Amino acid sequence: MTRLLLASFLMLASTLSVAEELPNAPDKVQPILLSLKMPDANVQSLQGKAISLSAVAAGKPMILVFYRGGWCPYCNVQLSDLRLIQKQTDALGYQMVGISPDTPKELNLTLDKQKLQYTLISDSKANAMRAFGIAYRLDDKTVEKYKQYDIDLDRSSGEKHHGLPVPSVFIIDAQGIVQFSYINPDYKARVPSSVVLAAAEAIAKQQQYVKPNKK
Repeated sequence: MTRLLLASFLMLASTLSVAEELPNAPDKVQPILLSLKMPDANVQSLQGKAISLSAVAAGKPMILVFYRGGWCPYCNVQLSDLRLIQKQTDALGYQMVGISPDTPKELNLTLDKQKLQYTLISDSKANAMRAFGIAYRLDDKTVEKYKQYDIDLDRSSGEKHHGLPVPSVFIIDAQGIVQFSYINPDYKARVPSSVVLAAAEAIAKQQQYVKPNKK
């Protein structure tokens, strides 16, 4: 019984620590800068397996899309929009990866609902969003307001930190260097997929990811 209480206390203390570390507004985040190395972080796969972000990248160029959750309609529009460029980005050698605080169970629901063909990973502990400097804590008033719309952040993430990422897109090259980023504190404003594709093409051309056509 004592061990159980101690474990519960440590889990609560860890959650509170994460929440206290986070900025209290999306316009107070400090994102990672271009040309810096992608930070590593522990995340979870769709199967709930612990995995590092570097293992997800696996030495390949990556388009990393941070979104708030499957409960966010603006996020779902963006995720669906990115499907339209996936064939082109695949041909350029990129892997597309979506990442949110949602649990693996919630990610699988989003994957099926949006009919996505690219990878989704769980950052329920807020490790990756903090490492990229885009995490903030949603205020209690908004958390309660969301519940009126059946949006429960505790349920979605399985955690109580109420941390969310500022919606962001990072393009990372095969060496793990951040070559492009789009971060906007206004969660309703998302970078068009056409802009992501244009940036990916320019980076691929510069770094010669494009395979030569066979004659």
